[in-house]
Amino acid sequence: MSKRNTQQEKTAARERLRAERERQAKKEARNRQLKVGGGVLAVLVIAGGVVFGVSQASGGGSGSGASGQWASAEKDPLVKPKNTSGKDGTTVVVGKADAKKTLQMYEDPRCPVCAQFEQTVGSTVDKGVEDGTYKVQYIGATFLDGNLGGSGSKNALSALGAALNVSPDAFWHFKSAMYTKDNHPDEQTDTFNSDAALIKIADQVPELKGDKAFQKDVKDGTFDKWALTMSDKFDKSGVQGTPTLEMDGKKLTSPGSDNAPMTVADFTSALDPLLKG
Repeated sequence: MSKRNTQQEKTAARERLRAERERQAKKEARNRQLKVGGGVLAVLVIAGGVVFGVSQASGGGSGSGASGQWASAEKDPLVKPKNTSGKDGTTVVVGKADAKKTLQMYEDPRCPVCAQFEQTVGSTVDKGVEDGTYKVQYIGATFLDGNLGGSGSKNALSALGAALNVSPDAFWHFKSAMYTKDNHPDEQTDTFNSDAALIKIADQVPELKGDKAFQKDVKDGTFDKWALTMSDKFDKSGVQGTPTLEMDGKKLTSPGSDNAPMTVADFTSALDPLLKG
């Protein structure tokens, strides 16, 4: 083989390597913008981590286009968990009934920043609930399923319905347990699609440990339809991402940002003026 041919092959090899690198770069760029039905899931890098935002026209957060279990669930009769109110049982409030203020909390079970918020600010939120400073209204989302693949958000939300059917405390503590560092998966990993994984987490919650009725509801998908209905409520809310916190129609944000406060100091400074209002 001549040196000329060898050089030509080396040049061709370098060109193929360059083209492959460009292809991978384009693929990675596409992965940073994941389609959500008619909208876009924006991945925004902030000081606290990554915020997932969903366009208002998503139309896919409720499991639209799902097959198998979730396509069937869309046709099932609605079973409302106990300890809910409203026409479809999607008003979920935790805290003292006489608390004058209500903090609305929008979260997706698979959302990594929701996990970060819960790990950092969750205990402060808990204290406000326990003190009667405010109660919390929870609105669950599942849009990450449609964008990352799988059904972990929907399955976890259904399991939260099963916990709510036990008691508000069971629901609240189960939700917190899901978001711990040890239990919350990378958003690309659909761990929450597994009933066994969710039941294992629930066994860490005193109100749910060994509860056979709760476990049966999780395995049977008793509240699958409710999870889809709750997710529809999120889709219609106009909220653009998770976590989102609101009180009296006003959004709680970090200074100079439209994102939820991710530190106790930022949460407190955003909340205090609304408590006085």
